[in-house]
Amino acid sequence: MPLLDPKTWQSRTLSGGEYAVTEPATGETLATVTSASADDVATATGQARAAQAAWARTPHFVRAGVLRRAGDLFTAHAEELRDWIVRESGSVPGKAEFELHVAAQECYEAAALASRPTGQMLPSEAPRLSYTRRVPVGVVGVISPFNAPLILSIRSVAPALALGNGVVLKPDPRTAVCGGLCLAAVLAEAGLPEGLLHVLPGGPQTGQALVADPLVPVISFTGSTAAGRAVGEAAGRHLKRAHLELGGNSALIVLEDADIDAVISTAAWGSFFHQGQICMTTGRHLVHASLYEEYVERLAAKADSLAVGDPYREQVHLGPVIDDSQLTKIRSLVESSTAGGARLVAGGTHERLFYRPTVLAGVDDSTPAYAEEVFGPVAPVRPFKDADDAAALADDGPYGLSLGIVTRDTARGLDLAERIPTGIAHINDQTVNDEAVAPFGGIAASGTGARFGGEANLEAFTELRWTTVRGDVAAYPF
Repeated sequence: MPLLDPKTWQSRTLSGGEYAVTEPATGETLATVTSASADDVATATGQARAAQAAWARTPHFVRAGVLRRAGDLFTAHAEELRDWIVRESGSVPGKAEFELHVAAQECYEAAALASRPTGQMLPSEAPRLSYTRRVPVGVVGVISPFNAPLILSIRSVAPALALGNGVVLKPDPRTAVCGGLCLAAVLAEAGLPEGLLHVLPGGPQTGQALVADPLVPVISFTGSTAAGRAVGEAAGRHLKRAHLELGGNSALIVLEDADIDAVISTAAWGSFFHQGQICMTTGRHLVHASLYEEYVERLAAKADSLAVGDPYREQVHLGPVIDDSQLTKIRSLVESSTAGGARLVAGGTHERLFYRPTVLAGVDDSTPAYAEEVFGPVAPVRPFKDADDAAALADDGPYGLSLGIVTRDTARGLDLAERIPTGIAHINDQTVNDEAVAPFGGIAASGTGARFGGEANLEAFTELRWTTVRGDVAAYPF
């Protein structure tokens, strides 16, 4: 029996109006979904807060059991959910399967959080017991994007629920099913009590209402840096915490001793995986001058060899970008780059939403596709002369999300990584990596630091309360 039934997947009536969720590869309507209004946000947060009080008092093993069953269900319904991710977000099947694997692992890791020791005994000057304890914040607002919709929703939803919170989730309306409604269906089947999780598809106004809602003390936002600035500013005005995972323009540094035969596959994956629509995408290839010409030639050959097409009906390496607005941005950045002197070595063409993997050489600081986050399958390549030059180039720019360094000398790679401030660094790997057990987040324009994974989730979705206990009532001078 299918997990997702379009007739019943939205558990309550929303008032924002119906819209069509479409398949980027074909333009076909996949589903009709009802969006949420600002009034719906207020209703959902009120219901979540009412349900959360009892959920927070539920024994930890019960909460953990719900999350463990949810993890099992992502595996049990993998074929159905994979097809939704492929068709709704334009993912190739392997990427969809990776999302499902991570979603299950996020649930299992969240289940372990429910019984994690959450306090500390403190010394005290008075004759009393003094300790700290982590307590749920109440209701967590989650705003997630289209590019990895399942992962980027569940990584906040699962730990927030495991720690005793209610959740209101606003998925990107373009991926409302695989980024929202499928989570609700899985968790409902896993036994999550009614009222704790609300899925509210909608645009910026829905998100603004969620950030402003007085019953939501914590916002977990994943999206563009521009939108994240607005969320952070609004959250600050309302005196609430905002955990922001934002954009990037991550560098892959290829040192002169790198194995050029091995590195090209790594480099292509970093820039072209999921059409480059990943915050960690390798946006800048920094290659030692001695390898530069060969690297450009071989990366271009790899790009030309990759198949682009409908990932649901064909065996391809890249699917479509999400919509026309994203296509226009990619095309504009590439065209303005070549007009400014960059050399188009591969790609630069498209058919409908299918943009060819693209390699640009001869780039510099003024090249738009090098200086800005493209969020498309574009690999700008730039030479450097030595490690100092590579570090300066990698550190130049507003972002600080991920970093890759390729070298036969791993100690040298680690030393170089220490000189480049980022939230994530990988030696002998490209920039796109994710594991449920690892902290995730960037610095500077890439976000507010590691706020997902392990101990970071405890800090993100709880408050630290100080408690003291005396045997007798305290006496005071008056």
